[in-house]
Amino acid sequence: MKLAEALSRRAALTEKVQQLKVRLNDCMKVQEGDTPPETPEEVVAALDDTLRELRNLIYKINITNSRTFIDGESITSLLALRDVESMKARTLADALRNLTAREDRYNRNEIKYVRTVDVNDFRRMTDRCAAELRQLDLKIQSLSWTTDLIEE
Repeated sequence: MKLAEALSRRAALTEKVQQLKVRLNDCMKVQEGDTPPETPEEVVAALDDTLRELRNLIYKINITNSRTFIDGESITSLLALRDVESMKARTLADALRNLTAREDRYNRNEIKYVRTVDVNDFRRMTDRCAAELRQLDLKIQSLSWTTDLIEE
């Protein structure tokens, strides 16, 4: 199994856990005189099985990420870099929106705000950061499709 397939399976199992949560809540209480479509014990057993599979899969993904290197960096390191670069890109994009937001003044007595940075320079920096993040994300995705999941 490729790492990307394992990541997809992890997402599916996470979604299944959410569905089991709903099913468990649905069968825990029913209107007097009704019977639940399934017993809480059955749902808890399914939940345990799903969580066991999810735990094993997460372990294998983490082992694979920490033991797979490209250009001297592990996938784990690249994921950490992507997380912080994503935070930076969002922060810069939010700041750019704030920088370019129109501020209406209704009379001369209202406070006037002035920009302390050049909008075009800041936009170029924001675009460059977003492009670098996209390249990093593509590199990680490419690795995911070419890396075999370590089965320990």
